[in-house]
Amino acid sequence: MFEQHPLRQALSDEVHARPPVALDTPELITYLAFVHHEGSAEREADHLKALAEQLGLPEPITCSGHLLLETAGFRLKWERHNEFSSYCFFRRIDPTDPSDDYALLHVPAAWRKAIPGQLIAATHIELRSVTEMPAETVLHQQSARGQAMVASRIADGAGWVLTDFHLHDGFSHFLVLDNGFTPRQAGRIAQRLVEIETYRVMALLAFPVAKQVGRLLSRAEDELADLMDGMGQARSAEDDRAVLGRLSRLAAEVERSVAHTTFRFGAANAYYRLVQQRIEDLREQRLPGFSPIGEFMDRRLVPAIDTCMSIARRQDDLSARIARNSQLLRTRVDVEIERQNQELLAQMNRRAKIQLHLQETVEGLSVVAITYYASQLVNYMAKGAKHLIAPVTPEILTAASIPVIAGLVYMGLRRMRKLIGKEEGDAHH
Repeated sequence: MFEQHPLRQALSDEVHARPPVALDTPELITYLAFVHHEGSAEREADHLKALAEQLGLPEPITCSGHLLLETAGFRLKWERHNEFSSYCFFRRIDPTDPSDDYALLHVPAAWRKAIPGQLIAATHIELRSVTEMPAETVLHQQSARGQAMVASRIADGAGWVLTDFHLHDGFSHFLVLDNGFTPRQAGRIAQRLVEIETYRVMALLAFPVAKQVGRLLSRAEDELADLMDGMGQARSAEDDRAVLGRLSRLAAEVERSVAHTTFRFGAANAYYRLVQQRIEDLREQRLPGFSPIGEFMDRRLVPAIDTCMSIARRQDDLSARIARNSQLLRTRVDVEIERQNQELLAQMNRRAKIQLHLQETVEGLSVVAITYYASQLVNYMAKGAKHLIAPVTPEILTAASIPVIAGLVYMGLRRMRKLIGKEEGDAHH
């Protein structure tokens, strides 16, 4: 047997995970999406187990991130995503029950009200046959009411979908008319519709962030322009350092905004691409007098997403401009510091030369002083031994010793200076 990669089976299963639920017309679907909030994702497994226990079902396995529960009254498809979890309830329409309006009504009320997370999308889908609800009749009724409806033929003419994308009692509504769907195809259509609604709302989460960041960027750009004017008017290193300090604080503020919003803007772009893909998968055909879903999204969603992407690019551009200006200002400060250091070194060099001249003067005085004291010693010694040096007098001997003593002292000091200079040269190398 070959050695298996530990993720081979999991990666293979992922391709087949989360298939659409097959639907038999007529059917009611209610879809809820909850954004993860304050650890709600960790509480979902226990909440689903509580529902299974209440309905007398086996304990569900939620580790895979998706689950299908089937009961006598409804089916539940649960999926966990990166930012949200979805609960999709399916119920066959009972023609003998005129109050059978929504699949959610058959779910235990206490359980559904306690679903963890924050509700971000809620959708009702009604799947009906064209024999029960003829498409022409429904479209004529909507046109007569003058409502701004979004409608189109889908799946290459195998059905129709109608919606207005408004919230009614907290839910958006889709009416899907079946003109030849297979059960799998009907399930895929329903899944694409709820994904379009969810991903549309998730993409728009970035729009309020973009408006807030836009105000920050306008203020930061004005402040950057003022700082650049101040940099041009700076006359000293202290002025440059003051501008650099303000520029550093502005850079920190912009970079903090970038860190907080990069994920949101990136997620908005990814969700928007998913919306486009799901709309393309519907294979819409235009109906006279009605806007298809793709056209509605182009008019209503695209401008918001373009605004978010524009703000993201503007924010990155401002960050880069601040970085360039900061580098330019730091270069100016470094050049000024280098000039000051050169002046300081020149002053130190002048002081060293003066010190050398003083040292040479001191050395000359030292030769005189040492010669004087040494000649006095010779004079004292000559006076003590004048009977031994006769006929030379102590004064003559002292006078003769002065040049010799001065020469020896001078040579000794010069030799000492050479040794010190050699030691300093070796230390530098």
